[in-house]
Amino acid sequence: MEMCPCSSGQNYAECCEPIIKGEKQAGTAEALMRSRYTAYTKHEVEYIGETIHPDQRTDYDEKATKEWSHGSEWLGLEIINTEAGTEADEEGTVEFKAKFKQQGYDLDHHELSEFKKADGKWYFFNGEAVANKPVVREEPKIGRNDPCTCGSGKKYKKCCG
Repeated sequence: MEMCPCSSGQNYAECCEPIIKGEKQAGTAEALMRSRYTAYTKHEVEYIGETIHPDQRTDYDEKATKEWSHGSEWLGLEIINTEAGTEADEEGTVEFKAKFKQQGYDLDHHELSEFKKADGKWYFFNGEAVANKPVVREEPKIGRNDPCTCGSGKKYKKCCG
């Protein structure tokens, strides 16, 4: 049994494979997101194009998608948040991180994807990269010329800095 690349913990044959092969439809926006990630790992780029909303397909580049798919080692998918996107909804969003390796570098693709239904079927509509959050210090920054925090009375730069 092959585990599904979408990190669901399920068997591939019972998770994303039937969706990618057209044997069943993705019931939720998250299920479509997972199947699209899995399609990248399995190099099923035709499926990726087919699951783009019909209003958004004009700039889809199948050749570039295929090159990216084959040129990457896919390491896992992390669903961060899902809003709406149930079987009863018409729209939904899924925030995720796709982990992959390319040219020896470990990379994360962090995206907030928008999904919409057309004729009762879920489609990927749009995606925007999520910027990394800035690091916030819990303690004030110690300057080079401030007194050392160890209590020696020396400047930080001449003591512990």
